[in-house]
Amino acid sequence: MSPRSALMQLLTKAATGFAALFVVGVVLAAIPNHRPPAMTPSSAEIVTISQENQPTDHSSMPGMNMDMDDAKSSEPGAMHDMEHMRHGDTPHMHMSSSRPQTGADVQRANEIVKELRAGIEKYRDYRVALNDGYKIFAPKLAQKEYHFTNYTNGFLEAFTFDPARPTSLLYKKTAGGYELVGAMYTMPKRATEDQLNQRVPLSVATWHQHTNLCMPPIGQWRNADWTKFGLQGSITTQEACDAAGGRFHPVILGWMVHVYPFEDSTEKIFAMHHMD
Repeated sequence: MSPRSALMQLLTKAATGFAALFVVGVVLAAIPNHRPPAMTPSSAEIVTISQENQPTDHSSMPGMNMDMDDAKSSEPGAMHDMEHMRHGDTPHMHMSSSRPQTGADVQRANEIVKELRAGIEKYRDYRVALNDGYKIFAPKLAQKEYHFTNYTNGFLEAFTFDPARPTSLLYKKTAGGYELVGAMYTMPKRATEDQLNQRVPLSVATWHQHTNLCMPPIGQWRNADWTKFGLQGSITTQEACDAAGGRFHPVILGWMVHVYPFEDSTEKIFAMHHMD
């Protein structure tokens, strides 16, 4: 191998690794912008919440930093919120504001749908998606929609927008595998609504992000009261979280928006979740 080829290979691996680190906290492939962790819990302390709000061992994921642990542990709550979300804020879900619709918005939205539909058509076979680098998010968690996330796409979404290159593909579980129903675009959590509107018009779509997450103290995961902690917990403020000895995250993941390009109306295409 020539020195030039070796250098290019090294740069490619470095870029891929950086992309994975930059977006690994994605819930549904969103790009986090977390602070560096102050400490790292042992693998025995890395747990997540099952659908019944009972901790499950995550010891197969050693080396995850504190913020990543919190993101992973909030997966069930995030999935639950996305499956039941409606227009309007909730304590653990923030929605973008709607704007008056214009002809230009409708035209741009139609162009996005057209490009997205063409770009993901090949992924009707979910195995093609897996071969192209998409990873199933929380595959063991029963969900109405499964997010297949491409972390490289998520990294690129922070800087550029290609309607044919979503961060995640959305599938429904079937007896024989998965059925493609839509896709999800992402933006960094500090993006403004004007920036969101430039991507996908706020007059036709609603972006969302997961908010006000209080996680229990390290070492108390197994015995934590999950009616208080997590994205389905009752704690929604910094003060209440501090009083409970927890760790508060105002925003746990980046902005997300779902698009269902195979539907037959604008309402269904840009719905908060897939309409059966």
